[in-house]
Amino acid sequence: MVTPAQRRQAVTELRAAFPTSVRRACGLVRLARSRWYAPPQRPVRDAGLTAQLTALVDEWPRAGYRQLHMLLVRDGTAVNVKRVHRVYRAAGLAVRPRKRGKRVAVPRVPRPSATARNERWALDFVSDSLRDGRPFRALTVVDEATHECLAIAVGHSMPSARVIAVLEHLALIRGRPQSLSLDNGPEFRSMAFDVWAHDHGVALCFIQPGKPVQNAVIESFNGRLRDECLNSHWFLSLADAQATIETWRERYNTRRPRRGLGGLTPQEYAATFTRSSSLPNPENP
Repeated sequence: MVTPAQRRQAVTELRAAFPTSVRRACGLVRLARSRWYAPPQRPVRDAGLTAQLTALVDEWPRAGYRQLHMLLVRDGTAVNVKRVHRVYRAAGLAVRPRKRGKRVAVPRVPRPSATARNERWALDFVSDSLRDGRPFRALTVVDEATHECLAIAVGHSMPSARVIAVLEHLALIRGRPQSLSLDNGPEFRSMAFDVWAHDHGVALCFIQPGKPVQNAVIESFNGRLRDECLNSHWFLSLADAQATIETWRERYNTRRPRRGLGGLTPQEYAATFTRSSSLPNPENP
């Protein structure tokens, strides 16, 4: 699609290259003469907003215009979401969508949502590689009720003993969960992990093989982690990967508002819970 600004540029180049009138040049590129004589002043008025959006996109490269609008409002900028969308598109900041394969349309049975802190944690692994090609894995832990990312542990090897150590560390800070939502990986199916869960009264809720949608909270989080962090950085070492990922995790919990949580960050949403409260309304927490 050719924009009015591009048509005005075409008129300028036509008149510079050929001895033609404004009327003739505008007719050739299908531009109203009023647009030529009085171009809109929006770019001047929107210069400040464009600069703000560009700075936010540098911080959140994969954020869409709605996410950027929430960040602007949180920073004290009163602006309409439609104006943000227009400036966002005009500045060429739109995120290129990822290609998705065809999916079979089948009915889905919704899984009961967690309604209290520490009611159910979701665990999963994400894989990536360092600069020298060596692979590493990251264990992600998310509270399904508050949507906080509790931990991301990075290592070349992530056996069940390491998973247990991460959960024990979280227990000292936050307490133990009532249940864990897991896939059928060998780390979660090991005897050591099963004994640990039994000894501490933690229920293990395994999803059906080949159905990651049953663990949708952690799958959605892992998609954001890969899109906003793993795909945007080149890790020099395992220590560099751990530091970079931990920085992103803290920003995710404290700086990244979510529409599903009523425009709150996971940390702010978690603060709306009491020790024994049920899930608050995200539209009016």
